[in-house]
Amino acid sequence: MLANFHRWLLAAVCLVAGGAFPSCSPIGPPGPPPRAQHVMYQWRDDGIGGPVKLKIDLKHQRLTAFRDQREIGWCVVATGLEGHGTPAGTYRISEKVEDKYSNLYGVIKDPEGFTINSDARMGRDQVPAGCEFVPAPMPYWQRLTSYGIGMHAGPIPRPGEPASHGCIRMPRQFAPLLFGATTLGTPVTITR
Repeated sequence: MLANFHRWLLAAVCLVAGGAFPSCSPIGPPGPPPRAQHVMYQWRDDGIGGPVKLKIDLKHQRLTAFRDQREIGWCVVATGLEGHGTPAGTYRISEKVEDKYSNLYGVIKDPEGFTINSDARMGRDQVPAGCEFVPAPMPYWQRLTSYGIGMHAGPIPRPGEPASHGCIRMPRQFAPLLFGATTLGTPVTITR
């Protein structure tokens, strides 16, 4: 109680003095300090050297990019949830589309635009009359398998944990950087 009175008194003196005293630093709201933001990626590619190679570690939910054995960047990823696992193996990027939408997953919206199903699957979930299926955006899409597994920008709700239907989701700021550095045929190794 006394501490709050001292805060109030200091704030009043600072307000009257116009902040002229050194002790007149801004007083924030009581409570814990703001949480630190999780570092989601780093990128330091200068474009010099050989072709890019990618490694995705499913256990640690991390993608690392290399050029001539030199690490040029990394990011936290969200891979497939149980039942939608991201397959380990060696792949090559076979398709690149900057502005792609899923033909399988999305949301169902009512006539007013409200989402009534946030995890809809085409052919599995019935779209009620008057509603519409809206495909999920998959910007900076880079295909790895013929059956729809690829890398793209997307939400990573809990860094370090799987969250997708099998694709490798990357942070939105990282995805265009990687998209610009890879080519068709870029090798991608996914390990457990």
